[in-house]
Amino acid sequence: MQTLAEGLRLPTNGLDYAILAIYFVVVLGIGFMARASVKTSLDFFLSGRSLPAWVTGLAFVAANLGATEILGMAATGAQYGVAVVHWYWIGAIPAMVFLGLVMMPFYYRSKVRSVPEFLLQRFDRSAHLLSSVLFAFAAILIAGVNLYALSIVVEALLGWPQWVAIVVAGLFVLVYITIGGLSSAIYNEVLQFFVILAALIPLTVLGLKRVGGWDAMSDSLTKQHGGDFMTAWGGTGIGDANPLGANWLTIILGLGFVLSFGYWTTNFAEVQRALSAKNLSAAKRTPLIAAFPKIFIVFAVMIPGLVAAVIVPKIGTPDSDLTYNDAIPLLMQELLPNGVLGIAVTGLLAAFMAGMAANVSSFNTVFTTDIWQRYVVKDKPDTYYLRFGRLITAIGVLASIGTAFIAASFSNIMSYLQTLFSFFNVPMFVVFIIGMFWKRASMKSGVWGLVAGTAAAMVNYFWIYKGGIIDIPSDQGANFVSAIVGFVAGAVVMVVVTLFTAPKPEAELAGLVYGTESPSPDEELEEADKAWYRKPALLGWGAIVLAAACYIPYSF
Repeated sequence: MQTLAEGLRLPTNGLDYAILAIYFVVVLGIGFMARASVKTSLDFFLSGRSLPAWVTGLAFVAANLGATEILGMAATGAQYGVAVVHWYWIGAIPAMVFLGLVMMPFYYRSKVRSVPEFLLQRFDRSAHLLSSVLFAFAAILIAGVNLYALSIVVEALLGWPQWVAIVVAGLFVLVYITIGGLSSAIYNEVLQFFVILAALIPLTVLGLKRVGGWDAMSDSLTKQHGGDFMTAWGGTGIGDANPLGANWLTIILGLGFVLSFGYWTTNFAEVQRALSAKNLSAAKRTPLIAAFPKIFIVFAVMIPGLVAAVIVPKIGTPDSDLTYNDAIPLLMQELLPNGVLGIAVTGLLAAFMAGMAANVSSFNTVFTTDIWQRYVVKDKPDTYYLRFGRLITAIGVLASIGTAFIAASFSNIMSYLQTLFSFFNVPMFVVFIIGMFWKRASMKSGVWGLVAGTAAAMVNYFWIYKGGIIDIPSDQGANFVSAIVGFVAGAVVMVVVTLFTAPKPEAELAGLVYGTESPSPDEELEEADKAWYRKPALLGWGAIVLAAACYIPYSF
């Protein structure tokens, strides 16, 4: 198990522990209050589809504020520089807008309880079962990443061995999800969103002050790493060298399209929040509301990573005991006074628990409704599946504890996550996008597209990249290429299989393929809410324009 650098311990006192204790009491209190609303399996897995858009929107972005965002993105900033903004402005916002404006109507109108269940309606049982198994496996792996990241902070706070921190934190998350189901997870995520900001903002401000401001930090890192380190697009010409090890084509296609759209549009840990909204209008606005804080959160995770690279120039190298993942704990130790330190630790724990809870709650839904109820134990009373959902939540948390130790072998957990996304989310996305926009795509093309896309991405990463057949400068660059390879392979196989197999009867495609949807009577009631600031199109295009404008100061 990879440990923190020797001596990287936080100077906590009683005030810090008191803040942390209050937070834990509030989280458990929310769980117990949410329990009263859990009467059916729909309440447990999808909050009875009753939540307002502002709640689901904040929960949507908070669910993503786990290890990826905090330790992972700070590590990416320390390792690759300003290029980390690509994961937000091109690698998130367009896909979130696409999910809200284009895909949520299909998901919500079809009344599916999960993303894989949509594939059952559009294709067949084989595509549904394979996607369910792949998603459940990936959810546990990603939950383990958040749990491992949480253990790093607990180790820094309390000095516990990481395995103890992993077990204790996992059991705490288990309690509040099992008690209150998705409602408990979502309302806690709203709380966690504000606690996370309260943690990251002081760290960012004090970090910049420590290194003399942005200009002084930029000058220092430019001298260390070259001018391209402090730009988003500098050195990304095809054949040019840059810190990220990727060119503009692989960034746009690999990250901006394939990986991004694959993650945001098919990852049920995110989509589940939108499906819990009270109506279609709220479901569409969920990712659009989340897009605006997502645009600016990058500064609160990138800047601490850059500051850490200034304070410890050799961070992440063999000459240093510090890995890139240590950037955030390092700054907490160096910069924060007691009290503020307690808020920061609480915010980080909140972030990691939000990320883990999102994946565990999506895992229990998929395993219960898509695997157990559909293929193993059918036609039981609803109370049976509610009890089983709580049981499988416990099993999922225990499995996440195991996968946390896998994440520990990666010096940059963001690289690990992107590898998982290229294997599991990208193939699912290509099947979704072709199935939604091409009526002719046959029933059997779905499962073979999933198989081909997953296999091609894995072959590219493990054999071609790791085997040294093709020289790709970094893990991140290899992930972008793997994503493109997986997408193309899945698309080609779907087209070929479609040419030789029967399409689904057109009558069964109503509402599942673009051009066949029609508003339901319930949706007409939503037209009463015509406030201009709630228009999904305005929110969506506003987020895209704002994200594009943010690139201007950092382009070259």
